[in-house]
Amino acid sequence: MMHFMASRVRRMLFLYKKNKNNQNNQDSKTNQYVKVIPFDKKKFDLRKVELLRTIGTGTFGRVIVVHDKCSQQYYALKVLVIEELVRLKQVEHVKNEKSILMQLNHPFIVKLYWTGHDAKFLYMLFEYVCGGELFKYLREVGHFSSETTRFYASEIILALKYLHSLNIVYRDLKPENLLLDYSGHLKMTDFGFAKHVKDRTYSLCGTPEYLAPEILQGKGHNHAADWWTTGIIIYEMLVGRPPFYDENDNRLHIYQKIVSGDFDFPDEIVDENAKSIVRKFLRVNLNERLGSSKDSMYEILEHPWFSDICWSDVFQRKLKPPIIPNVQSDGDTCCYEQYFEQDWSEIPLSSVSSRNLFKEF
Repeated sequence: MMHFMASRVRRMLFLYKKNKNNQNNQDSKTNQYVKVIPFDKKKFDLRKVELLRTIGTGTFGRVIVVHDKCSQQYYALKVLVIEELVRLKQVEHVKNEKSILMQLNHPFIVKLYWTGHDAKFLYMLFEYVCGGELFKYLREVGHFSSETTRFYASEIILALKYLHSLNIVYRDLKPENLLLDYSGHLKMTDFGFAKHVKDRTYSLCGTPEYLAPEILQGKGHNHAADWWTTGIIIYEMLVGRPPFYDENDNRLHIYQKIVSGDFDFPDEIVDENAKSIVRKFLRVNLNERLGSSKDSMYEILEHPWFSDICWSDVFQRKLKPPIIPNVQSDGDTCCYEQYFEQDWSEIPLSSVSSRNLFKEF
């Protein structure tokens, strides 16, 4: 849920040592939707939450599952060290992330409920998505079937469609940033790279294997970069690795492959419609890429790979998820890795000038 250095290590271990075990079907578990009590900002008091367990760490802080004793709800609390944000010039970056998240309301995007700060930390309170990362499930089985891939792709596409309607480019689509909720539906998270873009933007950001060629070439990019990455993630779910991949993790070689746009499918991938949509998303030429024009959203939704999909059912979460997380409650943390719990007393107080940079946070 943050930009973790550990994420890259886990990814490389996965690509080198893919687990070929069969996917565990949990048909006995009811596919239910957990109803959350509406969040009341006026009644929320950070002093009345119980810190349960860290589920992610990063350069600036960590994400902790917390239990609100008043509402009896579970949340994910992102805690960021103020002085580290200032030192590494991330002030506007964090403010932008908050600004974008606060305006979002979509079934497949994680919800930000509240933000605040004290003398040491910034706080961002999110809905807690207890099923863990899609990356975890992909790692366990090696690759997904075409049907499973199509289910997740359909929810990703509706989330991106919504973001693009608000002129927001996501720019960080990857399995690590897609979480499964209690009932198995996706939640897109980590909007640190998201940006309002009406025409083009020229900043270089993202994960190497997922970067669009126009980003690498410095030509400027827009929402079409997200559709390129959609092609990447569909391929990765089908095959078990990204299409532009280097065994030695040589970034230059990865970038050269991306710019060339040359890739192949393994012989075992036989779904021609799945291969077709990936090829259309992974067109280096923007004028040819699926999703790049103003009217191409229709072309995506009507592509033959989605011929059996009712998009209103997707939006209403009526489709049966192919994977149901093995969790016992909406506060279960078993789907996340264990992290060392930090002693908060070791964190120094921030200066008044640093605090003032976030006085409206």
